[in-house]
Amino acid sequence: MTAHPAARYIAAMSYASFLAAVAGLGLVACSPASFTTEVQGEATVPANPAGTSTLLNAFPSISSFSSLDFNENQDFKNRDVTKDEVTRVQVTSMRLKVLSPNDQDFGFLDSMEAVARAGNSESRFAARDGIAGLGLNPPNPTVGLNTDGSVDLRPYVAAPSMAIILRGTGRLPEREVRVQATVVLEVEGGLL
Repeated sequence: MTAHPAARYIAAMSYASFLAAVAGLGLVACSPASFTTEVQGEATVPANPAGTSTLLNAFPSISSFSSLDFNENQDFKNRDVTKDEVTRVQVTSMRLKVLSPNDQDFGFLDSMEAVARAGNSESRFAARDGIAGLGLNPPNPTVGLNTDGSVDLRPYVAAPSMAIILRGTGRLPEREVRVQATVVLEVEGGLL
């Protein structure tokens, strides 16, 4: 008894689909894993002394950004990836948000840049000009910096210690302003 031609075709297609799926899984198993991780910190911009106009020429440092060790990062631990296994790190977003007072805007901030530093080496990975003119209204406005997708932060992430430094220009605000910085990284490394 011979199988119907349609049945043979279906069986052949099922086998071909099975082989394609197995080959695809084999390729995925050998490819680098990609995941995102986020680092976040806060800083307080001091208030302007009463009755004076003072330029903001140094943005306050963020202590949680001063000595980052990605072997201690929870997303790296969850993926069982060490910083030495990383093959590429790219910033996908960088945001700055006013936490308090909640009725404060970014009228005091003209420009902002973010750089990664390890040892004596640093690379700028995000920046934004004209922030005060963006019209970002309270409550708790957020500004996104423009990220440079060509910057690979792998050498910084793999270093014994990495820092993220924010530099801003503008004027000191009338009141003390607490801000939150969030950097989202796409990491490639390890195997699936």
